[in-house]
Amino acid sequence: MTEPDSLRSRLARGPIVVAPGVYDAFTALVGAQAGFPALYVSGAAIAYTKLGRPDIGLVSMSEVAEAVTLIRDRVHIPLIVDADTGYGNALNVRRTMRTFERAGVNAIQLEDQDFPKRCGHLDDKALIPAAEMVGKIRAALDARQSDETLVIARTDAVAVEGFDRAIERATLYREAGADMLFVEAPRTREELARMVKALGRSVPLMANMVEGGKTPVLSADELEEIGFALVIFPGGIVRALARTAVDYYGSLAKNGTTEPFRNQMLDFDGLNGLIGTPEMIALGKQYEGGGRR
Repeated sequence: MTEPDSLRSRLARGPIVVAPGVYDAFTALVGAQAGFPALYVSGAAIAYTKLGRPDIGLVSMSEVAEAVTLIRDRVHIPLIVDADTGYGNALNVRRTMRTFERAGVNAIQLEDQDFPKRCGHLDDKALIPAAEMVGKIRAALDARQSDETLVIARTDAVAVEGFDRAIERATLYREAGADMLFVEAPRTREELARMVKALGRSVPLMANMVEGGKTPVLSADELEEIGFALVIFPGGIVRALARTAVDYYGSLAKNGTTEPFRNQMLDFDGLNGLIGTPEMIALGKQYEGGGRR
């Protein structure tokens, strides 16, 4: 991206950026085709789909980097990537930043949970000291190759230390140089508004909408009115696909055929059209017999 089209400039000028969660090249392609201005590569969604396990710190840095590399090869819009805790201490964060930046990220999100981390909307989380998180933020900033690669600082302190302490941590992270702040799992619309009032607009703020989670699900327009610059819907695609998969496999097991489910599926040609099969075949023909000069 050129600087006028960078994620940083897009967040600064508005309107609010809506970034749906994705976990592989296929979901990223569909999200990009839907017209979203950015995508959120969700660590939770990777855990759900790659491992069939919950978001409790089981996914490794290399597994996320591999997913990002494959996604970047297929789509070209900004990628905001969940880097969990940075996968270790400040030195690990430096490596994570370099690896993810080479893979093509436009922003990485780091959180202040202790290991093993948990999904932000699960209970019984633990935090590292705020000073340690400040060091991680500075390590990420020092390691990045481009100032256009954003560092998003997330605190999970609301559930552990309370709302006021979460704001104190977020303020420290802003002072450390974080490009965006993310206070996870506020419990009410009023807390979302208090967050904006307390942290101001010196750096953009991010909101996380989780269906059935601890934060009330608001629309992008409502969140923009409150003062947020970015909203993610990280696991929504997995919950949608899980519901469809349960219904599909149940129907197939019951009926011995996919026919009762056909009107809820793309057919063979429909799927090939979605993923660009005709264009790929046409491209391959250009190289037959040695290709053209």
